[in-house]
Amino acid sequence: MILVFDIGGSRIKAAVWDGALRPVGEVPTPAGDKAGFTAAIAGFVTGRERGIAISIAGVVDPATGEGTVANIPAIDGLRLGPELQAAVGLPVKVLNDADCFALAEAARGAGRGHGTVLGVILGTGVGGGLVIGGRLVTGAGGYAGEWGHGPVIRGDYALACGCGQVGCVDTIGGARGLERLHQARTGQALGAEDIVARWQAGEGATLELWRDLVSGPLALAVNLVGADVVPVGGGLSRAPGLVAWLDEAVRARILRRTVAPLVVPAECGADAGLLGAAMAGQAEWG
Repeated sequence: MILVFDIGGSRIKAAVWDGALRPVGEVPTPAGDKAGFTAAIAGFVTGRERGIAISIAGVVDPATGEGTVANIPAIDGLRLGPELQAAVGLPVKVLNDADCFALAEAARGAGRGHGTVLGVILGTGVGGGLVIGGRLVTGAGGYAGEWGHGPVIRGDYALACGCGQVGCVDTIGGARGLERLHQARTGQALGAEDIVARWQAGEGATLELWRDLVSGPLALAVNLVGADVVPVGGGLSRAPGLVAWLDEAVRARILRRTVAPLVVPAECGADAGLLGAAMAGQAEWG
C-alpha cells in the first residue's frame, strides 16, 4: 500500500493506493508552519505503507531534492523528501503537480496507449509535464515540460511574469492570464468565466487573441518533444469546446499533418494529482 498526497496552498488531500485509489481524508495545509506540515502528513501514516508519494505545486530538483514551493513558505527551499522520511520513517517521493497530472493522463487518462504524452494545465496559470515511454521526464532542475515560461510574446501583450521574465505564456495562458490579456486589450477588468461566456456568445475577440498567442508556443513544444497527444486539464479546459478550438490552431501550426485530435481534454479529473503520485510510487516501490 502506498500513501499518496495532493498538496495545495490551502488543502492537503490524502489517499491510499493498493491497485485502486481510495481517499482517506483531507486537512488544511499549514503553509507557514514546518512542524505543523510534517504533523499533518504523519497523521495519515498507519504503519502499513510501503512509502509516501506526494504531488505538490512546486518544482523539485531531481539532483538535490530541494523544492521551490512558493505557496507553502514553511517548506520552500527544503529537501522535503528526506525531511519527511526522517520524520515518518518511510521512503518519500515528491513530485511537481503538473508532472503528476501528466503521469496520470499517460497511464489512466487521455494518453493511454501513446508513447509521448505532453500534459498541459491551463488553470490559474500554465503548467506542463512530459511522459515518454511511460516514464516521467523531469530534466535538469526538474523543469522538463514547463512550456509556460520563456520570453516568447512580444509587443503590447508581453506582460511581466512571476518568474522574472517578460512575455511568458504563463502571463496570458491561464485564467488569470486571460483576464490580464483582456484588460491589456480593452482596458476592462473582467473575470475569466465572463470572458469565456462572451466567446461562447459570439463576442470572442480576446479569446481569438488568446488562441493565437497560446497555440504557437504549444505547437513548438509539440514539435520539440514529438508528442502523440496533449491532454489538457485545469479550469479553462472545462469550458465547452475550448480545447477542441485550441487543438485546431495547434494542428495547423505543427510540422506533422494529422486530422486526428491532438490537444484533447484530460480524463482523470480532480484526482489526477493523487493518481499521478500513486503511479510514481508504484514505479518506485512496486
